[in-house]
This record gives sequence, structure tokens and C-alpha cells, in this order.
Amino acid sequence: MVSFGEWRARCAPCTTGFGVVLDGIEGPEPAPADYVNDVLLLDAHRDAFFTLIDRAGLVVCKNVGGDDARHRGVRGRSSRGRLSQGEYFHHDGCSGPVKPRVVEIRCPYQEVPRHTFTAVAPFPEVVIAMVIEMPARLRTPDLTSIHDAIVAHKVDLAIDWDLVQGSVNRAVRRALPAEAQRAFLRDVDARVGAYREPWEMGESRFIANANTTRTMQHRRAYLEPHTGKRPNGHLVKRWPAGPELEDLDEDDTCMVLPNR
Repeated sequence: MVSFGEWRARCAPCTTGFGVVLDGIEGPEPAPADYVNDVLLLDAHRDAFFTLIDRAGLVVCKNVGGDDARHRGVRGRSSRGRLSQGEYFHHDGCSGPVKPRVVEIRCPYQEVPRHTFTAVAPFPEVVIAMVIEMPARLRTPDLTSIHDAIVAHKVDLAIDWDLVQGSVNRAVRRALPAEAQRAFLRDVDARVGAYREPWEMGESRFIANANTTRTMQHRRAYLEPHTGKRPNGHLVKRWPAGPELEDLDEDDTCMVLPNR
């Protein structure tokens, strides 16, 4: 039972080993349509709500009414011949000095449904899956050593996984055609057990983007070859726990890292 003062969350089954799915809330009076802003993010409940996100890694809130005036559009586009960096797993704000604690991505009510998925997975487990799934011929000597240590269950979990992820991303991006890159990422999704459910209108996903308990990464995911020319609903986002990142867009990922 998840409670916020007098309000009780209606929890639904989750398809992964992490995360919480809320169908709505119940309380002493009818719940407001926009129960995220009008209940969960109120001063009386926001600490408990963010603590839940920290612990679960992902909290999905469905059937959220209200408008999206507090959000900004998710930018970044993919093409048939080239992946957007947003298709690779990333933290929001990773190229800056401060990562937001939580990122909320929402599918607003709109005429066109959203057919592109969003995958969410725990970090650094997702990087370990990337190292295992990448073709052996693409591994550098350093990545080969890390791969062998993972297989032997002797990997040092204190290594800089952001740097490892950047190395994998660069190797895969340089060597493989677009659809092979997408197939690689789908294999990573499967190995790490990513949350990858279709979007429903009025659904918000609160992702633990940077914290000391359970940090996640996310990516835009195509489950079939990306052929284009298909209408697609849009997403919006915000950073409800702060800070606001005015210049951040969906392509602000950990892919392009300096060589060290």
C-alpha cells in the first residue's frame, strides 16, 4: 500500500523487476483529475513521492488529467539512416555539472497516438548489458577486459560506467548501420529487463535520473525498423525536483565524451 497522507495510490502490475505503476489515487473525497500536481507534488506529499521514485527507480502515473503548461516539448528526431543520440540510453543533463534528480516524461492528450516507445533501465546494469551485447569485433582492449570480468563475475563496480558507456556507444555508432544499432539496443533492452510499455495519453513517467539509491537511464525506442512517414504523437517533459535545465533537449546524452 502506497499512501500520501489521506490519499492511497491504486497500484497496477508492473512488467519489470523495478518500478511502480499507479492507476490513480483514492481518498476521503473524489480525487482531482490532475492528481500529480494537485496531490503528489504538493508540499505535504512531494518528499514522500520523490522518496518513492528514488526507491522504485520509476513511477508511472496513468490517467492524469489537466494540461501540460508546466512542461516543455521533448526535442530530438531520428531518421531512417541515422539514430538520434536520444535513442541511446542516457541521463538527462549528463553533459552539465548538475543532473536533475528526477525527470518526468509525459504523453499529453492529443489526436495522434504515440507509437514510439520509451525504454527505462537501471544504471549501471544497462551499461553491463551493453558491453555483453556489443559484437566482439567492436570491443577495444579495455572493453574486452571489462567484458571478460563481467562474464567471470569479477567486474569492479566502482569503475566509471559513464565512460564505459560512451566507449560502447561510439564504437557501435561508428561501425554499424542504423537498423543494426537499433537491433543492438533492443537486445540490450531484453537483457537488462527494461520497462518498455506503450504510451497511454495522460500518462507520466517519473524516472530517478540521478540519486544515491537507484539511478535509471532512458531512451527513445523503436521496436520495429524505423521507416518514417508515420504520424507520431509527441511527448513533453520537466524536472519537478529541480533544477530547471533550460538548454537541455533529448539529444543531451552521454554518448559524446572526451577521450581520457
